[in-house]
Amino acid sequence: MIRSLTVLFVLALLACVFSLAVGSVTVTPAALWQVITGHEEGLNRTLLLDLRLPRTVSAFAAGGLLAVAGALMQVLLRNPLADPYVLGLSGGAATGALLAMLAGAGMVLVSGAAFAGALFATVLVFGLAHGTGSWTPSRLLLTGVVTAAGWGAAITLMLAVTPAHQLPGMLYWLMGDVSYARTPWPGLLVLTAAVIAMIPLARSLNVLARGPMQAAALGVSVRPLEWTIYVLASLLTATAVTSVGSIGFVGLIVPHMLRLILGNDQRLILPASALAGGTLLVLADTLARTVIAPEQLPVGVITALLGVPTFLLLLYRSR
Repeated sequence: MIRSLTVLFVLALLACVFSLAVGSVTVTPAALWQVITGHEEGLNRTLLLDLRLPRTVSAFAAGGLLAVAGALMQVLLRNPLADPYVLGLSGGAATGALLAMLAGAGMVLVSGAAFAGALFATVLVFGLAHGTGSWTPSRLLLTGVVTAAGWGAAITLMLAVTPAHQLPGMLYWLMGDVSYARTPWPGLLVLTAAVIAMIPLARSLNVLARGPMQAAALGVSVRPLEWTIYVLASLLTATAVTSVGSIGFVGLIVPHMLRLILGNDQRLILPASALAGGTLLVLADTLARTVIAPEQLPVGVITALLGVPTFLLLLYRSR
């Protein structure tokens, strides 16, 4: 367990260093070391510390947040297709954040509106899927997909009435854009706190993955644990959406791949998802800003190109 996390930590560190060094202007390893040690006060220092470092840390935090949220939802649903984007949590968070932006609210209220939207989307999806009987993972997944389409329609309606000068920034933000992220530390703190808080519950999550009836028979308080997952997944998704916009499929790809490699022990999967999700989004953002440099692609395009084939493959295998 420690060895696996150490390897993932080293890979995350290398990805961040690579992201700092690569771009429309390449920074040599020697110049990068000069900036890190404080011996460089020129253009390279401004480029790395004021522009690239906040972007890299924001991408890492958002990727980790989405991956941990996806891992929790997959445990709850016992379905590898579960993902905050697919189930509509990201859509609900984006809708709440856009409403607050259009009302001229500050960042704190935007974050609160995003959390409220994500939590409402979670309750709505689970309520509709439950109906008058019990829900099944496939029924819940279908409900989430339809609800996500509804959030997409609401977002399109809001964009249609948005003033023209605000529209380009909102469109790029909705596609997943890390270039405007300048305060990465709140997301990193939320990610760290969430992983630390969930580690003591990892054994209960392992039991819950076998089914709620088995978990209840083994002494797990199923309903409080489920509500903890609802609220925490909503908080993680809302924090990521507020920071970098609506980015899909990170929470689908990362936990599934880690389970194939590391097994299904949540004591390992949750911190591993935080590291691997952050690494994936850092590399995706680096590719997005270098593939057609000096122009930049939204990072959501890169994750969608990776996530859609993965989703279809998982859907095919789960027939």
